[in-house]
Amino acid sequence: MKIKKWKKLISYYTPYKLTFFLDLFFSVVASAITILLPIILRYLTSEVIFLEYNDAISKIIMLSIGILILLIIAYGCNYYMLYCGHLIGAKIENNMRNEIFVHYQKLSHKFYDNKKVGELMSRITTDLSNISEFLHHFPEETLLLITRFLGIFIIFCMINWKLAIITTGLIPITCFYIAWFMPKMAKAFEKNFGKMAKINSQIEDSLSGIRVVKSFANEDLEIEKFKEANKNFVNSRKESLKIVGWGFSGTFTLITLYSPLLVITGAILILNNVLPLTDLMTFVLYQFILIGPIFSFMGLFETMTNSIAGYNRFIEILEINPSIVDKEGAKELNNVKGSISFKNVTFNYENGYKKVFENLNLDIKPKEYVALVGTSGIGKSTLCNLIPRFYDIENGEILIDGQNIKDIKTKSLRKNIGMVQQDTYLFAGTIKENITYGKPGATDEEIIAAAKKAHAHEFIMNFPNGYDTDIGQRGIKLSGGQKQRLSIARVFLKDPPVLILDEATSSLDNESEKYVQQSLEGLSSTRTTLVIAHRLSTIRKAKRILVLTENGIVEEGTHDELLNKDGVYAAFYHMQFEKACLC
Repeated sequence: MKIKKWKKLISYYTPYKLTFFLDLFFSVVASAITILLPIILRYLTSEVIFLEYNDAISKIIMLSIGILILLIIAYGCNYYMLYCGHLIGAKIENNMRNEIFVHYQKLSHKFYDNKKVGELMSRITTDLSNISEFLHHFPEETLLLITRFLGIFIIFCMINWKLAIITTGLIPITCFYIAWFMPKMAKAFEKNFGKMAKINSQIEDSLSGIRVVKSFANEDLEIEKFKEANKNFVNSRKESLKIVGWGFSGTFTLITLYSPLLVITGAILILNNVLPLTDLMTFVLYQFILIGPIFSFMGLFETMTNSIAGYNRFIEILEINPSIVDKEGAKELNNVKGSISFKNVTFNYENGYKKVFENLNLDIKPKEYVALVGTSGIGKSTLCNLIPRFYDIENGEILIDGQNIKDIKTKSLRKNIGMVQQDTYLFAGTIKENITYGKPGATDEEIIAAAKKAHAHEFIMNFPNGYDTDIGQRGIKLSGGQKQRLSIARVFLKDPPVLILDEATSSLDNESEKYVQQSLEGLSSTRTTLVIAHRLSTIRKAKRILVLTENGIVEEGTHDELLNKDGVYAAFYHMQFEKACLC
């Protein structure tokens, strides 16, 4: 599995392989130029200065021109590496971000029931940013280090092989030392990512509910919760910083040994007339050229360990299979009439202690207006969420027009179902953009018509920018009733053959509710409609009312029929009537 994971990482380079190999090529060229310069200086100090004056000047001019040309080439190579190399990283990050976001869209409600938004956001932002840096810098810096080491080692051997072996012997030891503590650091940083994700989740949760926080004057409570999460992150960082401390300290100590080892060994060789002073100076120059990439690699090392931890978290998400998938041979749902049937349906949420439904049977005719009534938490919304297949049932079948919904393409199924939910969600943007979410590409005439049906046009036109008014994050600039009417307008625009209204008028004042109720009744007259309502006054005209209890559907009939039965529904109705009188 690990091999497959790293093969996938390498595959992200494939669309940019030409740019990538050019980047590596230019890094080698730039490295080669850097290696050549001390050789030129050695030639100047050991041979050119001993030539006749005119010959020496001529050689110096030629070498100066050569150096200038090499520097211009190096400039071009470095520009390409800094621009195109970083661009590769940015493009790969873009592709990975698209991939994980697309995967997020495929994951079912069950996945999001158990995840926090802040944690999921950290996977698509911080993690991928670190991975991008790694994918660009690591191959380049590694090749640069290898190229310089091999090139300089060859030159060292040509000058004095004994000094070469003594002075470069510490480099492989240093590399092995780095490779030894790298996995330990990666594991520690992976823990850090988990703690950081929890902080992000804490921030997202607190800021999203800032108005609730302030209304309860619980700012101090939120601060304490954040401090606790932040403290846990610091404690987690301690472990990784210990590893960084002794790991980098050891590496730094080994690198620091290069200089005294070189000078002491070189001095002994000079005293024994084995090594000229010029060659020792050349060794010293090359030492600085070699140490630079090692320090750069060390700096990259922390990014690398962060990236490995981030990539593991990235793959962890991609390896989660959607629980709701289209079966092979699934069909489109066309020409929908709207009949819905539940056949011996059993359903339970994951880790639920009790079945929500067991052997539930229900038949709804095309264009029938059905209301669901019951106490909170009894399963009314769950029943409706099973129809568009937000969750899969354990046993039984759910049919639309006689077709099992598992035999229908999920996208096609949901396109034929319109939902107005109790928890109204509007996106950041304009009123127009939120209404057209029901039908992307709709004309202005269609948008206005939908808004009028939802009794939203009048309040929309009261805004200075009308339909182009920005409503803020989650529609914060609108009242609850206004938000609800915009969500209803979205469904009017979608015009689906099956309509589900989950407390669709719960946020409306009495007058708005009256108008919207009339519009909803007009909309529902030509399509199958399921209505969930706590206020029984809103469903009095329903042709069929189903009463849900722990025992399933215990009563059904019209409003008057159920009142005459004097059962569960009648008890609900009289209780609400008494409350209304008290108010």
